[in-house]
Amino acid sequence: MPDVRPEPYDALLLLSFGGPEGPDDVVPFLENVTRGRGIPRERLEEVGQHYFRFGGVSPINAQNRELLAALRADFAAHGIDLPVYWGNRNWAPYLTDTLRELIADGRRRVLVLATSAYASYSGCRQYRENLAESLAALAAEGLAVPRVDKLRHYFNHPGFVTPMTEGVLTALDALPGDVRDAAHLVFTTHSIPTAAAATSGPPQAHDGDGGAYVAQHLDVARLIAAAVRERTGVERPWELVYQSRSGAPHIPWLEPDVCDHLRELHGAGARAAVMVPIGFVSDHMEVRYDLDTEAMAMAGELGLPAVRSATVGADPRFVAGLRELVLERAATERGESPERRALGALGPSHDLCPAGCCPARTPRPAAAGADSPHH
Repeated sequence: MPDVRPEPYDALLLLSFGGPEGPDDVVPFLENVTRGRGIPRERLEEVGQHYFRFGGVSPINAQNRELLAALRADFAAHGIDLPVYWGNRNWAPYLTDTLRELIADGRRRVLVLATSAYASYSGCRQYRENLAESLAALAAEGLAVPRVDKLRHYFNHPGFVTPMTEGVLTALDALPGDVRDAAHLVFTTHSIPTAAAATSGPPQAHDGDGGAYVAQHLDVARLIAAAVRERTGVERPWELVYQSRSGAPHIPWLEPDVCDHLRELHGAGARAAVMVPIGFVSDHMEVRYDLDTEAMAMAGELGLPAVRSATVGADPRFVAGLRELVLERAATERGESPERRALGALGPSHDLCPAGCCPARTPRPAAAGADSPHH
């Protein structure tokens, strides 16, 4: 019998970015995202048009509810007695309110699952800062706050990589047969400032080539490209590109942009493309708008056959991988030495972020008008 004890943890917290639930929520949500950055309201209203195209509702909320339900069902099916809560950085249910609920329920040791698979300031450290700020505020109210630990990065866990790979194979099948074997793989993730990328991950990963952020995405792209080659017998060109830039024009951000890359592919005679959103856990606004709307429109204008592969969402293999990571961390905290599964060249990520990991930069890499910087 596998060990399914979650002890010492008595709760799991799904921590995400949040998003508006209706038209009246859009600008207040964007004000939360950009607070302290001096962005004028008219700019927020302009960015908000992305949401208004979808009725002012961000898809991230429904997707988090689906993942929440899937985790609860999976835990119950495997005899894991661990309640799962949900809190957001920028919209209801707000993190501080959820932590207050956890305290009221008597939870004393909480494991946190963030909906971001990679290392970066806004994908990891900022969530840890949010947790620290909320806990400090609750302690100032006189509440006995729980100990909170964050789950390790899962970008190279089989539970993430395997469904992403299957998504590419399904997308290839959707292309016309005469161009399928010639399709380029276009791996996409959220662009961030090059300065933030260079200092992402532990200090030893900081370099001028994108730090841990770029290295982790490249490793996943190689894994998926190799798996697709093995399954199809076809060697396909691939590239890591970026999307959803929102910073000031004079600040360098990671490039090339996905739409620019599609133009380059077309100009070079490429016959088809599969966009693979490895930087995102679910089909939220940056996938629905920046890829499904803008990038697909660009491909259409070029006459380049293109499809977009699925994100992991609440795929049962992803949920099972998260369960495995929860039990792995619980065993580690009990002083045991569980197997720490990871694919690729980088190995399993650290449980405890070292000093100097993903330092904040100004401006911060969080994107105005985005569901999340890169999850």
